[in-house]
Amino acid sequence: MELFVDQAKIHVKAGDGGRGCVSFRREKYVPRGGPDGGDGGKGGDVILQADRQRNTLVDFRYIRTFKAPNGAHGQGSLKQGKSGEDLVIKVPVGTVVKDAESGEILADLVEDHQTVVIAKGGRGGRGNARFVSSTHQAPRESEPGVPGEERDLLLELKLLADVGLVGFPNAGKSSLISRISAAKPKIADYPFTTLTPHLGVVKVSETKSFVVADIPGLIEGASQGAGLGFQFLRHIERTKVLVYVIDISGSSGRDPLSDYYALAKELSSYNEELVRRPQVVAGNKIDILIDPSKFEELKRFCSEKEIPFFPISAVTGEGTQELVNYLAKLLN
Repeated sequence: MELFVDQAKIHVKAGDGGRGCVSFRREKYVPRGGPDGGDGGKGGDVILQADRQRNTLVDFRYIRTFKAPNGAHGQGSLKQGKSGEDLVIKVPVGTVVKDAESGEILADLVEDHQTVVIAKGGRGGRGNARFVSSTHQAPRESEPGVPGEERDLLLELKLLADVGLVGFPNAGKSSLISRISAAKPKIADYPFTTLTPHLGVVKVSETKSFVVADIPGLIEGASQGAGLGFQFLRHIERTKVLVYVIDISGSSGRDPLSDYYALAKELSSYNEELVRRPQVVAGNKIDILIDPSKFEELKRFCSEKEIPFFPISAVTGEGTQELVNYLAKLLN
């Protein structure tokens, strides 16, 4: 199984410019052969490129330093040094690039093949042929190449999905995403089965589909760093619609309405804008309902707040098609 890594720190160094050349032409039949030192080549840039074939930053756990080639030095006969090749580093689509020292966001790579020059190569130094003038016909000076840019970067992956499933551990998010898409997350009857986010493509018709992200279980205090929540809350920021998956069965002893409030509080504490996104409540485990009064209380609350509510069973599939149809309509 591929390890999911969504944060990495790397060091990048663009290539240095090549040194300019000091040279004088000495040819038979060319009287007073003049300076002919060529310029140095430009150093290679460091470029980050988004690649949808990648879905984790795990590669950067093992390679943390990246250096582009230097430009070649200039030569006689006005030969310019060859420029260093650009170094292209591929990262997953959805990667946010920050300066490690200042925290400034340098790029947000959200489209396949999108690129950003993150460190510019140094300019090549001028050769002595560049310094010729009417009063200075035999210059012996040249320039060294300019050093390439160098910086530490923080890479942060935020999954790109249309719909985000949020809920407490064991609410049934993994079962739901496996029911409505081809994603196959690990499912078991204990908290924190899911330790990595999962993406699933939900096919609505031959031409329509949308992407759902199963965000690992939040707990109260997640927005302050408790449990796994803080580690994965960033992935919710990209989603257009949030589905609160809430256990309404009563079998776990949880109170559905209290769970809704707790989830909303954690999302708001992390990013207030999240609770203003379009939201849907999926009351899961209707197939093993023990206390109908708790179910009715949540249903009544959603009706009063005009929040779309769907009683479902991720295990039997009851109500899930209606939920998918509504989400597709909402996204359109």
